[in-house]
Amino acid sequence: MKGAIIFLAVFVIFLAATLGYPAIPPGKALYQLLGAPETEYPVLGIPATLLVQAIINGVIYGVIAWLIFSLTMKYKRKA
Repeated sequence: MKGAIIFLAVFVIFLAATLGYPAIPPGKALYQLLGAPETEYPVLGIPATLLVQAIINGVIYGVIAWLIFSLTMKYKRKA
């Protein structure tokens, strides 16, 4: 359960950070690899392309943080 909280916290932080500074990797690079057209169509007042990039960054960094947390807790219990 703590891992889910870690994931959500990091997800929200990187989502907000990417919305403020869109050049944070790898969201833009992965979006371009998808081959989806860039659009300025607003979704909740945010350009759709930027929102997708922010979600990609949030998920990737959230998974990395969750994995580090889970591995740390696993090795901490063994010691």
